[in-house]
Amino acid sequence: MKAMGAARSVARLHAVGWSAAAALAGLALLQLPAARALQLPDAAFWLCTLIVATLAGFSIQRLANLDGARWVGTLTAAVFGLWVVYFWQVLVVAFAVPKVLLPPPLAIIESMGLHGAILWRDFVQTVLKAVLIGWAVGCSAGFGVAVAIDRMPFLQRGLLPLASLTSTIPLVAVAPIAVMWFGFEWPSKAAVVVLMTFFPMLVSTLAGLQAAGKLERELMYGYAASYSRTLLALRLPAALPFMFAALKVNATLALIGAIVAEFFGSPTSGLGFRISTEAAKMNMSLVWGAIVVASVTGSVAYALLVQIERRAAFWHPSIREGRAT
Repeated sequence: MKAMGAARSVARLHAVGWSAAAALAGLALLQLPAARALQLPDAAFWLCTLIVATLAGFSIQRLANLDGARWVGTLTAAVFGLWVVYFWQVLVVAFAVPKVLLPPPLAIIESMGLHGAILWRDFVQTVLKAVLIGWAVGCSAGFGVAVAIDRMPFLQRGLLPLASLTSTIPLVAVAPIAVMWFGFEWPSKAAVVVLMTFFPMLVSTLAGLQAAGKLERELMYGYAASYSRTLLALRLPAALPFMFAALKVNATLALIGAIVAEFFGSPTSGLGFRISTEAAKMNMSLVWGAIVVASVTGSVAYALLVQIERRAAFWHPSIREGRAT
């Protein structure tokens, strides 16, 4: 045990050392004239860039090889993302890429700071209203219809084909119709989200309800358990991994659906509205700022659902194996 602990300590020291060396080299690269758009990239710039990239690669590899903690994966992903943003900033500035094509990250952050109040209103309009409400209603409706089909199998021949049609309707076709029916405010976007999230939840729940073992179902039948008792005690717990998979997929689908729906008619706020209007003005820094807000929101929602799944379906083999590693 002492030898294993010492080996882990040495590995962590190596990871910290490589990360510190890469960070120092990255700071040195930022001081070169080419990295500050004062001159064109020269041999010294490319040599330093290669050194920083090599050190960054070794530091990420060392972090990924650490054992014994769940935070290692999160830290590795965060460090990798920071290095991607760093090289994005350095190369865009060094090559003087026009901001219309690709603004540097610092310009995006500056734009987000200047227009923080606008982006917050867009976030409330798109995420807290259209996405959250539409996601909840769509997933609840899919779950309810799945239980009804499972309870009354004759509905499967009628409801399931009709429900499958909802997944084949093009988003660009239904969004303008939803605007005509529900107006330009968030209810029309929530309706689109409901349509997009209904079928994945329906199919996943149906598959999950059939996942309970035959022996367990026969045991409940032998105890003369009612359908509702069997559903709550056996079949729904077995369906939890399937349902959470649908919830995580629907979280991203809902965000995409609401943003695209705002392209076809929206009030004066919303992430999709902001992207479309600012792109028309060639204000790409704010466009990318709205994209960052949407991406971070989707990532946080996915991570939150993963944590809830770990607590609700802790007994599932995939969850136990993830904790063990």
